Amino acid sequence: MIAVHNVSKEFPGVRALDEVSFNVKRGEVHGLVGENGAGKSTIVKILSGIYTDYDGEILVNGNPIAFHSVRDAQDSGIATVFQELSVVKDLNVAENIFLGREPLKRGGIIDRTLMNQRTLEVMEFLDEPMPVNEMVGNLSVASQQIVEICKALVTNPKVIIMDEPTSSLTEKEVAQLYKIIGQLRDRGVTIIYVSHKLAEIFTICDSITVFRDGKHIDTVPTTETDSEKIIQMMVGRTLKMLFPPRSVKPSDEVLLAVHDISRSGEFENVSFDLKRGEILGFAGLIGAGRSELAKAIFGATRLSSGELEINGSGGKRFNHPREAFQNGISYLPEDRKGEGLLLQASIKENMTLAILKKLKLSKTRSERRERRLVKKYAEDLQVKMVSIDQIIEMLSGGNQQKVIVARLLMTESSVYIFDEPTRGIDVGAKYEIYKIMNELTEQGKGIIFISSELPEVLGVSDRIACMREGQLVRIFSQADANPEAIMRVLAGGDA
Repeated sequence: MIAVHNVSKEFPGVRALDEVSFNVKRGEVHGLVGENGAGKSTIVKILSGIYTDYDGEILVNGNPIAFHSVRDAQDSGIATVFQELSVVKDLNVAENIFLGREPLKRGGIIDRTLMNQRTLEVMEFLDEPMPVNEMVGNLSVASQQIVEICKALVTNPKVIIMDEPTSSLTEKEVAQLYKIIGQLRDRGVTIIYVSHKLAEIFTICDSITVFRDGKHIDTVPTTETDSEKIIQMMVGRTLKMLFPPRSVKPSDEVLLAVHDISRSGEFENVSFDLKRGEILGFAGLIGAGRSELAKAIFGATRLSSGELEINGSGGKRFNHPREAFQNGISYLPEDRKGEGLLLQASIKENMTLAILKKLKLSKTRSERRERRLVKKYAEDLQVKMVSIDQIIEMLSGGNQQKVIVARLLMTESSVYIFDEPTRGIDVGAKYEIYKIMNELTEQGKGIIFISSELPEVLGVSDRIACMREGQLVRIFSQADANPEAIMRVLAGGDA
């Protein structure tokens, strides 16, 4: 269906794709994997018509193509559902699905009856009924994802590219997405499925293509490989363990004690303590209140009741993140782009954002000191970049995340809150972040670690706090924790 022949793409100082060649068969689900910066996003944007300047040749259905726009790609039968949803929340479902392709009556008037009818038809095919006049802003993230898929389907695509489609979905919603993908495959639609979650790749993909450092490493049938071989191809080495071993045990000293804190409508009467040298993992289904709890502890939102005790000093409740920061608490937000980065600023500016006062000398920042510090952290965290002056939007997701982690490390806090720090990044970058967390605990720091991936919580945490419907219902020791017991608690079983 798609043949990529010797495709190369360069950005200033970076060769993103280096003579890449691979084939995608008609009617298959084709997995695309690789570390952040491996070239996956670049080839997706070329196939989608976003990047039009490249070397090499691409054939679709045997015909050479040269897209000049996204519309060209769609007209050639390729539709893309991007990780970052592009719905317009102030338009309704039908208006979003036909945005830019509205059926018209004579005189250029939108034929809303036909538009609604065709919307109902495509939703009926997906077995996903929803009101065509409902404002998309009122829908869940999963339903917005369905709207994106419907938007792709109304172009009658031969190929649909799905870029990290499950990053914000619950397990039930993921299962529904798998069902939709199966229906599309049965209909003869070819799917290119980009994901960092190897369990997903092995569940739904017929073939897997591996990228590393802008090169095509191999394309293999899913039945002829396993996750260990794929990881080795992705990172160029064998990861004996997905999680680095922890060399320290938490002390009995409490760094942070949380006493019966509540925030109306989000969580209530939550109490726990965090010890020196400990990683305290938080598990919970989407909507359990974990991120809301983290933001309230950090002062990004205000508590309704309760208080915090930090290093033995009690009676604290922060009204602004600045207050939490001054008391030794740093926070890595779940929404990397929306809450963590200044996308049009440089790597240097993003990395030193939290310590500008420390860098000031005689009312001006010490440029030389700042650059030296940023280069050190970028080197320590192995940030792939052209220079520290590069605009951060140009980095891959994993490297953007490393910059935020570096920002937190510069604060030299005593308590770090990591909210979904590995979402959307590859297995190698995850391993590096786990190592950093271990190094922080070796220095006597405490870490609150929030993740929606249960194996990850089990793999890195000393204890695991389980939240359900805004309540902390149980804390497991590492010895007592296992996936079955935790899921039983999260789903409403014994607490």
